[in-house]
Amino acid sequence: MLLIVKVVILRPMKISPIAKFESPLKSKFGIPRQSGLVSELTGRVVFEPPFRKTEAVRGLEDFDYIWLIWEFFDKRGNRAEDSEIKREESLTVRPPRLGGNTRLGVFATRSPFRPNSLGLSCVRLDRIEQDAVLGPVIYVKGADLMDGTLIYDVKPYVAYADAHPEARSGFVDTTEWKPLLVEIPENLASMVPSSHFEALKATLAQDPRPRYHDDPERIYGMPFLDLDIRFRVEEGVLTVVDCVRS
Repeated sequence: MLLIVKVVILRPMKISPIAKFESPLKSKFGIPRQSGLVSELTGRVVFEPPFRKTEAVRGLEDFDYIWLIWEFFDKRGNRAEDSEIKREESLTVRPPRLGGNTRLGVFATRSPFRPNSLGLSCVRLDRIEQDAVLGPVIYVKGADLMDGTLIYDVKPYVAYADAHPEARSGFVDTTEWKPLLVEIPENLASMVPSSHFEALKATLAQDPRPRYHDDPERIYGMPFLDLDIRFRVEEGVLTVVDCVRS
C-alpha cells in the first residue's frame, strides 16, 4: 500500500502599510483604551503615494463608520518589528479594566501585547477631503491611535453584519468604571487650542494612568499636540497643574 503524504508549507503573509494616522496624541500614554470612548478626538488617515487616488475611496463617503486595521507600537513608541524589546510571549495579560492585577487569556482581551501586533478600531467617518498633494484624506473621530500609526487597511462598517447590540461582553459587563472629573485652571486652559480643548478634557477623563497607580502626590505627563500636559489625580478628580510646550 502506497501512502502519500501531502506537505503544506505555510508562508507568512506579506502586508505593507497603506496609510499613516495623524493625531494630537503623540505617545502611547494617554491614548483611550478603546475606540469611540472619546468622540471629540479628531484625526486623519493620510494614504501612502500608491493609494492617493480618488477611485480608492469612491463610495466610502456614504458610510458613517469605518474599520481601521493598524499596527501597535511597543512600550517605547517603536514599531513592533523594529523593537529592541522582546515581544510579550505570555499567553495571559492583565486588562486595565480589571485593575491590572487579574490575568486573562490574551485572546479574551484587547491588550496590545499580542502574538501579532495588529489593532482593530471602529471610528466615525467625519469627511473625506481631496488634497492637491496627499490625494483623498479621511477625517475621523473617536480613534484610539497614536500619531504616526501605520494603517494596513480601511473597511466600511456595515450595521447589518457588524452590529450585535445584545451580545455579551465578558468581564466588561461586570466591571463598573467611571470617568474622572477634570479640572484645568483658566491660565493653563488658554494654552490649548480651542478646537482641541474638549478632546483633551475627555481624554484625561478616561484616566491615562496605569490602573495600579493611586498616588495623589504623583505628577504625570501626557503629550498632546505640542504640549506636555502635567496632572495629578486624587479621589476621582484629575487636576492639570502645568502645561509645558515641547
